[in-house]
Amino acid sequence: MTPVSTGAGELDRPLTVVPPGERGATRIADRVVAKIASQAAREAVGTLPPDAGRPSASVVVHHEVAHVRVHIELDYPCDIGARCRKVRHQVVERVGALAGMQVPEVVVQVERLHPVAGPGAVQGRTR
Repeated sequence: MTPVSTGAGELDRPLTVVPPGERGATRIADRVVAKIASQAAREAVGTLPPDAGRPSASVVVHHEVAHVRVHIELDYPCDIGARCRKVRHQVVERVGALAGMQVPEVVVQVERLHPVAGPGAVQGRTR
């Protein structure tokens, strides 16, 4: 015959508490980090012409380090270097804060410039 356990003896042994850091791991998918980076780029770029595409990002994560490539379109004329620096800074900040990852590099690729006609601007070519 097999003895039947009443369960009373099981409650007598102390419960072991596993520290939170040893319970498991959290893995954030690359596509989630890419969405965070895209949104951060949108915030940094600001208002764009109506025909401009939204910023997008691709990410490779390795050991909690994210390498990010952001594709943006800008209005022109503008200070392209300053706008790209702002995008880099915002992406590093947001990915670090929301995903807890280091971002050693953010490659900003300007895909297209959209000319914005200012007051008194001449359209087309002149001789």
